[in-house]
Amino acid sequence: MYTSYQTYPCPYYMNKQYYNSDITYDSYNTYHCPYYRNMSMKNSNFSEIQLKDYGPEPFVVNIDTAAKRNNNFRTVLWTGDHLQLTLMSIPVGGEIGLENHPNLDQFIRIEKGQGLVKMGARKDLLDFQRRVYDGFAFIIPANTWHNLINTGNTPLKLYSIYAPPQHPYGTIHVTKEDE
Repeated sequence: MYTSYQTYPCPYYMNKQYYNSDITYDSYNTYHCPYYRNMSMKNSNFSEIQLKDYGPEPFVVNIDTAAKRNNNFRTVLWTGDHLQLTLMSIPVGGEIGLENHPNLDQFIRIEKGQGLVKMGARKDLLDFQRRVYDGFAFIIPANTWHNLINTGNTPLKLYSIYAPPQHPYGTIHVTKEDE
């Protein structure tokens, strides 16, 4: 539970390695990974962040920046035991492709671009259809057929959370054909 006496990691801080792990005093009671110390990001350059799988360690990222920087069809950014975070870039006129995940739920948020999401109980009956744009999110329940089609003039940038994980640790698909 959040109280005014216990603060949580701020999105304006990033993890920076430190070497004296014996120091435990923290006047703000913020959470620290034992291998990292929070450091202000005022002078940080997100273009230096490598897009790779950081799981299952604690992880903080500006997801908007990471999603927009990703140019691969799929890049797994974090894999844990119970969920997975992936970044996707769908080219103009492209699509994820009709698929079904029988044993997992999926969350998708659009960071840049526009598309058409289709879902349904059967492969041949996608009776749920919605247009999605920057800032839109949608949830795909387990065992639901679905597809997302880029209907815009720019690549569709998004991130997706699978629970449980769907792809092997460290997966990178440069194009849909690599899948």
